[in-house]
Amino acid sequence: MFLENTVNHSEQFGWIEVICGSMFSGKTEELIRRLKRAQFAKQRVEIFKPAIDTRYDDEMVVSHDDNEIRSTPVPASSNIRILANDVDVVGIDEAQFFDDEIVAVCNDLANRGIRVIVAGLDMDFKGNPFGPMPALMATAEYVTKVHAVCTRTGNLAHYSFRKAQNDNIVFLGETQEYEPLSRAAYFKAMKEAQNKITSSDKSKDE
Repeated sequence: MFLENTVNHSEQFGWIEVICGSMFSGKTEELIRRLKRAQFAKQRVEIFKPAIDTRYDDEMVVSHDDNEIRSTPVPASSNIRILANDVDVVGIDEAQFFDDEIVAVCNDLANRGIRVIVAGLDMDFKGNPFGPMPALMATAEYVTKVHAVCTRTGNLAHYSFRKAQNDNIVFLGETQEYEPLSRAAYFKAMKEAQNKITSSDKSKDE
């Protein structure tokens, strides 16, 4: 369970919060909720996202339910370290798309007394840990894992199944390309996809 930290002014250190889960699980929605609460409390907030994420807007961080907050798109995590000046809270969306330096950047910001809130996919479409997310989760004080609802079983989903035929790990998409699945549904879907590939290869050889 996530409990927001209380500020101890005698200890000039911040902390890291990670919000993770599958696609359509509400990660960005939860990130925006925490950041807007900080803004309402008159705290100085800066939000960053990868420059490659232009699905909804070039500058806004937008959740799937159209909740949004203004952000600064950056091409590399090192830019965050430079731009995050005179702030109390830093928000980072889609952290899985950043380079591995994002872990050091987040820790440097926390050590400067900044509250760092990071949201990202914990697994890629193959079910493997995604980019720098495992290291961020390991070094964070707080980790919140949110879940979607499986489109096939109605159970809790924590896998992002890619419906589109594309093997690139980084592949931006929405409901047309991805669906959230439970472990059982994901295993079945991956087996079906593999069988299709095998059948296709056999027909080519004949």
